[in-house]
Amino acid sequence: MSSVVSSSSSSSSSSKFAVAAAMPTLTHSNEVAVATPSEADMEYDYEELPETSPLTMHLIAGAAAGIMEHSVMYPFDIVKTRMQVVGSSSSVVYSGVTQALRVISTTEGVRSLWRGVMSVILGAGPAHAVYFATYEQTKKVFTTAAGGHANALAAGAAGGVATIVSDALMNPFDVIKQRMQLAGTGYRNIVDCATKVLRNEGMRAFYVSYPTTLMMNMPFQSIQFGCYDLFRRSLNPTGVYSPVTHVLAGGMAGAVAAALTTPIDCCKTLLQTRGASADLEVRAASSMATAARIIYRQQGLAGFAKGMKPRVIANFPATAISWTTYEYFKWMISRRDAKRHF
Repeated sequence: MSSVVSSSSSSSSSSKFAVAAAMPTLTHSNEVAVATPSEADMEYDYEELPETSPLTMHLIAGAAAGIMEHSVMYPFDIVKTRMQVVGSSSSVVYSGVTQALRVISTTEGVRSLWRGVMSVILGAGPAHAVYFATYEQTKKVFTTAAGGHANALAAGAAGGVATIVSDALMNPFDVIKQRMQLAGTGYRNIVDCATKVLRNEGMRAFYVSYPTTLMMNMPFQSIQFGCYDLFRRSLNPTGVYSPVTHVLAGGMAGAVAAALTTPIDCCKTLLQTRGASADLEVRAASSMATAARIIYRQQGLAGFAKGMKPRVIANFPATAISWTTYEYFKWMISRRDAKRHF
């Protein structure tokens, strides 16, 4: 998911709110009137959703964050895939992000920059919903085990567990997305792509990259969650709802995680696009180790850094959007639950 992301940790175990004390005042008729708390008097601790919040609240917030994260920066994801692919029949060489965007849009049309995005939308919603729900529940377990004190380590570990669950759901959609992103594959739409991949390569094609995806996403999400928690606490020690903090902390966390996991992402791309490759060695690749050997033999160490720039460019705003969207939904949910007490 980045996917995605989750709530910032706080020392409180459930959502609380503070209301200014109701002070008795005298009216002109000498009657005692009790001041009712206004919305401005309420202070919402949104950082952890209330214990009474249903699981659907986590699912809705997570799904919204996932779709926003993956769809908004999709053109940069296409550039990243084109740069990383090995053994492509295309003779086009991409020298940079701007050049790649210009070449793709002028030779294939602007719409090609969004080719396959529907697969991401269909997969990211459910996958991120499951991801965030799993993260919230797992984080509570790890926080309790740590003596009730939330920290970056608990957030990172929870992110790793959530990744295992969500990636199992997202991986087939990711394979379809990357096949659609390649030039000259001839797929009419995502249904046509899924049907042909299944018929020609079998169900295994949708999961051959799953172990590699986990090896990339588990450290990616752990780094992202840990960095986000660290950056958020540094930028906003009070823990009050602050969209600017979530944008900056989320963006920086995503950029750091993206840069550090690019080598594994290169291996994942090779495995997910192997069926469309003209290179027989690439088509026969079946594991991360095999993919890494092919990349090193054909491109050297530089091959493991291909696509890093567009990956970082895409992940900074994408994760910022994801975190901000999710935190906003959490704030709204906690705000609504707080109002119900009055």
